[in-house]
Amino acid sequence: MKKHTCIRQQADIDQINQCKAVISDLDETFSNISNVLEVIANGVRFRILFLLHQEQKLCVCDLSDILGMNISAISQHLRKLKDKELIASERQGQTIHYYLTNKHSMLLKSLLSKVDEEKIMTVL
Repeated sequence: MKKHTCIRQQADIDQINQCKAVISDLDETFSNISNVLEVIANGVRFRILFLLHQEQKLCVCDLSDILGMNISAISQHLRKLKDKELIASERQGQTIHYYLTNKHSMLLKSLLSKVDEEKIMTVL
């Protein structure tokens, strides 16, 4: 196995310190984004987020019918998304509707819009 070593002649200490400062300043942001990406790395949860992005609000029965999964399984995924504050719910009579929250809306909308772009590209 070949050992990789750095062959740099001279370190740019200013650049290294500047990069360390930037990484340190963004530490909480990296942590928050990593937590969001971790929970939506599951295909079902990503699909649920996409559907809520497209339709604004859906109930667990709608999601169950659309995704062809039982309500219990969908509910477990909804709980994980709700725990990370990616979605919220509101009761209308006996029905609970789920929708995207604003907490991570910029990140989610950016990711979900890429799905729309890919869908458009495959149709063309």
